[in-house]
Amino acid sequence: MASTNGETDQVLVEEKSSVRIFTLNRPKQLNALSHTMVSRLLELFLACAEDPSVKLIILKGKGRAFCAGGDVAAVVRDLTQGNWKSGVDYFRQEFTMNYVMATYSKPQVSILNGIVMGGGAGASVHGRFRIATENSVVFFYLMVYESCISRLFAMPETALGLFPDVGASYFLSRLPGFFGEYVGLTGARLDGAEMLACGLATHFVQAERLPLLEDALISADSSDSAVISSIIGEFSHIPNLKKNSAYHRLNIINKCFSRRSVEEIIAALEREAADNKDDWISSTIQSLKKASPMSLKISLRSIREGRLQALVNASSENSEWLAMSSVGKLAKILLRAILLDKDRNPKGCRAILLDKDKNPKWEPSKIESVSDEMVDRYFSKVNDDDWEDLKLPQRSNLP
Repeated sequence: MASTNGETDQVLVEEKSSVRIFTLNRPKQLNALSHTMVSRLLELFLACAEDPSVKLIILKGKGRAFCAGGDVAAVVRDLTQGNWKSGVDYFRQEFTMNYVMATYSKPQVSILNGIVMGGGAGASVHGRFRIATENSVVFFYLMVYESCISRLFAMPETALGLFPDVGASYFLSRLPGFFGEYVGLTGARLDGAEMLACGLATHFVQAERLPLLEDALISADSSDSAVISSIIGEFSHIPNLKKNSAYHRLNIINKCFSRRSVEEIIAALEREAADNKDDWISSTIQSLKKASPMSLKISLRSIREGRLQALVNASSENSEWLAMSSVGKLAKILLRAILLDKDRNPKGCRAILLDKDKNPKWEPSKIESVSDEMVDRYFSKVNDDDWEDLKLPQRSNLP
């Protein structure tokens, strides 16, 4: 049974045997997650969790994108009009959705056949199976509002003046070496082969074979992860990395992005550039220098805290779920500080997403002007009478 409103539905629902297929349906907006979509997805996942007839969830996007992140432009409009509570409500529901996906008792297969950014990563990476294709392009965006925060998996948050949220501080910290710091701070674009190599994707399937894969998953009528993995494996292969892939430079990335601070990371890259005429090093340095200084520092700290949480819980069979809970607390703290700084203007987001002049004026404008005390503010408790803490739902399968 499919949704009845056709193109007007922002999330299309198909019931096929014991499988539920959810299709993000805002192709003109590259399936950016509106408040309506987040609410609907959360409702659907919670309902299917209680339905014994549902064994498997397939999540995909219509058109050339899986999901181009959260609808940040709408949130920025609300902020500029003084309606900060609307933005808080949006992110509160999005983080709850991410948490539900990360603690879900039934397998989720996300088909990442196209653009994946920010919130699109949050809606997929926490699931058990992530299928990349030759069309996949992922980037994380860091968005920091003037003295607040924003970027694309593209995660370009730091370019917008944001930081990687949606649990990214946890899953980026678990990528090989310090590749997560590189992706999170630079907003580098990764293709499907790179996503598979670093672990953001679990499988790589040619796009033309996706309909056959869906049919096979439906016919299997199974919630057994081993069975599902075996079926996907029959359709997948390991692609070759492109010659200019950043993943070939993992040694340099580990050497530079393992440094303690953003300033030390840039200095290490500049030393490498002096000895190595690699255009990739120069472009990486430029990406960091163009990004929001505040976002860079908040992003690095959040990823490092996610890395620490992963180590603390490494001995637990359910460490991913435990860490998601802790990262949810971290994201909550960051979100409170950002959106409650409501007397500020989100200049990075506005310049890139609304005014489109791509000329944000960061404040502070220099990395060295961002002190540890300024960063601490985003990780401290917010004292505001209007604030209501994020309350995550009880999950029966948590230890």
